[in-house]
Amino acid sequence: MEAGKGRPRIIVGVDGSGASVQALRTAHALAGPLDAAVEAWACWDVPAGFGLYLAVGIDGFEFAAKQALQQALTDAFGTAVPSEIRGRLLRGSAAHLLIDGSREAALLVVGRHGHAGFVPGSVSSACVSHAHCPVLVVPARVEAADGGR
Repeated sequence: MEAGKGRPRIIVGVDGSGASVQALRTAHALAGPLDAAVEAWACWDVPAGFGLYLAVGIDGFEFAAKQALQQALTDAFGTAVPSEIRGRLLRGSAAHLLIDGSREAALLVVGRHGHAGFVPGSVSSACVSHAHCPVLVVPARVEAADGGR
């Protein structure tokens, strides 16, 4: 982000996974010291091979992404979402949209992996490799048996 263009912006990729909820919390914790606004981006698209659904409509895919965004915000902050956090719903490939958005961001925050498994996800890997700003990759919070102590 160029100097003098206003308040810094932190973009957070949100897919509803535990790692993306923790990424939201982390971005919020950094927003104050950086005097930054936080944008939670939920990206959706029609998966390849779903051409028949295009004839019927794409509302289901968009609705699912909107629900994931709202649930992630609720899981991260409860009913009082901080005022500096704004949700955005975007259509397209998450990796491509986040990388493009990173051109105007001070920081990009993503979860280590989404719902897929134990290895770094394709979105976080693509962002680390191609983003135009620093990228923070956040793991899902693991609750210890002793309550995290």
